[in-house]
Amino acid sequence: MTSNAGLATRVRGRSAAQAAGRAGMVCWGLVHLVVAYLALRVASGDGGKEADQKGALQEVGSTAASQVVLWLLAIGLIAFGGWQFMMAARGYTWVPKRGKRMRKRVGAATRGVVVLALAYTAIRLATGSGSAGGNQPQQEFTARLLQLPAGQALVAVAGAAVVAVGVAAAVKGFKRSFLEDLDLPDLPTGTRRSVEWLGSAGYVAKGVVYAIIGGLLGYAALRSDADQAGGVDKALRTLAAQPYGVVLLAVVAIGLAAFGVYCFAAARAHKS
Repeated sequence: MTSNAGLATRVRGRSAAQAAGRAGMVCWGLVHLVVAYLALRVASGDGGKEADQKGALQEVGSTAASQVVLWLLAIGLIAFGGWQFMMAARGYTWVPKRGKRMRKRVGAATRGVVVLALAYTAIRLATGSGSAGGNQPQQEFTARLLQLPAGQALVAVAGAAVVAVGVAAAVKGFKRSFLEDLDLPDLPTGTRRSVEWLGSAGYVAKGVVYAIIGGLLGYAALRSDADQAGGVDKALRTLAAQPYGVVLLAVVAIGLAAFGVYCFAAARAHKS
């Protein structure tokens, strides 16, 4: 009886953590929707705030009742980050190939770190003790790497790794392999095709952004100049500066918005 009660308690605890994590995934989707909105503002020539996740939080913080919204986002992101760490520890058991399962777990752990850092930024903004910042953290990190022995090579390797992540995300979108992580019967009736399209467009758009970020790192390594590096905001602005860049940026923004909406569906149907 005691062991059965303990098992029931663990199952309830795990279910509660999963429910909180899925609610957090909705917050992750909302962040991407705001990033898409900021990217469209950059495309239209009105680029006041950084078009990245931190800039999205800053945009949320400029609205009425912003502190309450930021606190809710922070709590949701903390829950989502914790769920990602849980998935990294023992998730993706439905993936048969061990190597692929380990890659997914590493990706979940990395995502957890990024999400928790974003939650920390939301808390700082909500308490008025910090600003969203822009590309400076990426440039500072790149500058530190460049100061190390073989620093240019390290930055080049980092850039190649980020490009590889971007390519993997785009391939995931084209092949629609993200559907493997969803319990498709849990989706509302008649929505599967829409979810497929949203996820495909979203992952391809994120892949483009990551590839540009990796390219910026590679250029920073080539020039030995940390100022050439940057994050999502600089990647989007770099894209906007290219021939037909405004159109391309608008397409990427639509893709990021699609990923945000996809997150709502994934929050309901993601396996755990």
